[in-house]
Amino acid sequence: MSDDEARTPLSQLLAAMVKDGDLSRVSVPADWMQGRAIYGGLSVALCLQATYDHLGDDLPPLRSVECSFIGPSGSDLAIRPTVLRRGKSTAFVAVDLLSDTDIAARAILCFGKARESRIDHVDFAAPQAAAPEACETGFFTAAGRLAPNFTQHFDSRFVGGSMPVTGSESPEYLAWIRHKDTKIDPVIVGLAALADALPPASMASFSEPAPISTMTWHFDVLSDAPQTEDGWWLSSSRAEYARDGYSSQAMTVWNRAGEPMVIGRQNVAIFH
Repeated sequence: MSDDEARTPLSQLLAAMVKDGDLSRVSVPADWMQGRAIYGGLSVALCLQATYDHLGDDLPPLRSVECSFIGPSGSDLAIRPTVLRRGKSTAFVAVDLLSDTDIAARAILCFGKARESRIDHVDFAAPQAAAPEACETGFFTAAGRLAPNFTQHFDSRFVGGSMPVTGSESPEYLAWIRHKDTKIDPVIVGLAALADALPPASMASFSEPAPISTMTWHFDVLSDAPQTEDGWWLSSSRAEYARDGYSSQAMTVWNRAGEPMVIGRQNVAIFH
C-alpha cells in the first residue's frame, strides 16, 4: 500500500462524521494524530464541521474562534454544538469536543454578516516570500522525525525563519502550506486545520526535543470567503514571549495574492 493509500483525506474524515441526536461522532485515524492525541487545528476543524452539519448552511460567515484545549483527545470523539445566541446578523455557538465523557476542547464560534461601513483599513502586509514553486525545501520534510503524523497530509515549503529544535534566538517560522486533499469544502474548515499545522514557534529555541502543548487559540477570519490560488497559504508563527514554562505567539495566514485571511494568537505550555 502506498503512502497516499494509507492516508485518510480530510474531506473523507469530515464526510464520515455521523449525527447522533445533538452530537456528531467521528473516529480519527492514526495518520491524523499528534502522538496519542489529535492536534488543535483538527479539533477546531471538527468543531466547525459539526456546527455546519447541525445548524445548516444559513449561518453567516465565520468571524472569530476562541478555543481552549482542556485535555488530551483520543481517536473516538463526540462533538456537541450549542447555539448561545442567534440575532439578525450574528450567531454565537459553543462547541464541546468530548473524548470518552471528558471535555477535550471547548470552542466559542462567532459568525457575522457583512455590513456597510465607511472604515476600510488593512495593516497586515504579507512578508516578501518567493513563490512556493521556487522554494525547494519542504518544512515538514526538513523537520524529519520531529514532524508528527498529521503533517503527512500537507505539502509545505520552508520560506524563512528557523526550524524546530535548532536553539534559535529568533523563534519564528514562515512557510507555504497546502492540503494534499483538494476536495475539502467549505474552505474555512480546511483552513482552520491548516492554520495550526506549524509547530509552536517556541520550539525553534529548543536545544533538544521536549513536550509542548497548546493551551488556548484565538483567531479572527478576515474574509467572508477565504480563497487562494493552487491551495497555497503563506503561514507565519512567531513566539513573542516565552518565560516560566509558557509562550505567547502570534500567527498569520495570507493567501497567494498576499491578502491576510487569518490572524491569531496562542498560549503554549513548554516543558524544556
